[in-house]
Amino acid sequence: MVDAHRTFVIVGGGLAGAKAAETLRAEGFTGRVILIGDERDHPYERPPLSKGYLTGKEERDSVYVHEPAWYAQAQVELHLGQTVTSIDRAGKYVYLGDGTSLRYDKLLLATGAEPRRLDIPGTDLAGVHHLRRLAHAERLRRVLTSLGRDNGHLVIAGAGWIGLEVAAAARGYGAEVTVVEAEETPLHGVIGPELGQLFTDLHSEHGVRFHFGARLTEIAGQDGVVLAARTDDGEEHPAHDVLAAIGAAPRVSLAEAAGLELAPRAFGGGIVVDGGLRTSDPDVFAAGDVASLPLTGWGTARQDPRSDSARSSEQPDEQPAAHPRERLRVEHWANALNGGPAAARAMLGQDLTYDRVPYFFSDQYDLGLEYSGWAPPGSYDQVVVRGDTGKREFVAFWLKDRRVLAGMNVNVWDVTEDIQRLIRSGAQLDLDALADPSVPLSTLAT
Repeated sequence: MVDAHRTFVIVGGGLAGAKAAETLRAEGFTGRVILIGDERDHPYERPPLSKGYLTGKEERDSVYVHEPAWYAQAQVELHLGQTVTSIDRAGKYVYLGDGTSLRYDKLLLATGAEPRRLDIPGTDLAGVHHLRRLAHAERLRRVLTSLGRDNGHLVIAGAGWIGLEVAAAARGYGAEVTVVEAEETPLHGVIGPELGQLFTDLHSEHGVRFHFGARLTEIAGQDGVVLAARTDDGEEHPAHDVLAAIGAAPRVSLAEAAGLELAPRAFGGGIVVDGGLRTSDPDVFAAGDVASLPLTGWGTARQDPRSDSARSSEQPDEQPAAHPRERLRVEHWANALNGGPAAARAMLGQDLTYDRVPYFFSDQYDLGLEYSGWAPPGSYDQVVVRGDTGKREFVAFWLKDRRVLAGMNVNVWDVTEDIQRLIRSGAQLDLDALADPSVPLSTLAT
């Protein structure tokens, strides 16, 4: 039986919001739980949108966090296809686009992020795509099928994780693919230049063409149809469709209008939270892509001359001088998976510190990888590899002063816990032992 005297409202119908609702019930909360999402679909996970679902290996229903019937069974009230237009923090109300209002005792903002847009002529053409929502993935899956059948061309702006995963999916359908990237290697803002060539080679072997050191300046078309994509160095690439994969921006307009503290863009933007995921209002919490987390534990005293989350290969920001990193906004699946439950427990009054090491994974052709930590260019002084990069079976470590900042295992499995243990330890390591596959990682930071 639901106790109507206490109401917890969750704004955001993604993984973080759904896992928060699940955790509230699992922890014994008997009040009203209301989850509001601006999409009509039930809460779903986003990784399949550029991986299994997009490639056709997984069905649509596989993306959902819970079976639709679960919400009624758990007595979670759903308001799908609804937009929250404002928050009255003094009265503790949220107002919806249909004119209704809901009072809350505790409020969780899990509003996520939205794709950054190309600010160039031609983006209004029908063949220009973004990939963030299930509807985007459905449309793009149909497009890739058609391009593959008709030998069509896809131009992708941005060689980040989404851009590369979509490139792999497109080649799987047989589409022609060109990736335009402002840096000289793929994934420059995440892994730096040292290993970027590995991903260039991987995709080139599968027929992807790269155009590095350039940005799109125009998408040319006729009668609403894309015909070509032009770059700032005078090149023109044939295109039937264009994907903008230039990063995502936190959805903070609701929080900003409510007067909640926001993080500087240099720190990735987002809603400022403390270690317990509380915002500047003690009754309002934030989790997932939109939350700006304090660097505690593993992240203390890292140096950061550049911002990873705020940075876009097509729309670069002016970067501040090197400074101690104070906050980090993490846009990955694991942060939503774990942050939602942590916020739910904090809403219930539990004392906690959310300080998980960032983690994500990627699948491209026959290459699978996991990445833990955070080490953008300029934060590390060397990269150590154990294993065989030629065979694409290795673990790479980004270090500063012989301390591991981040690690990426490529086609090597069951080492994530050891990598994260090294990151958390902050220990200065023997680099020869770190590079030696015969030395167990578990023995290096004891």
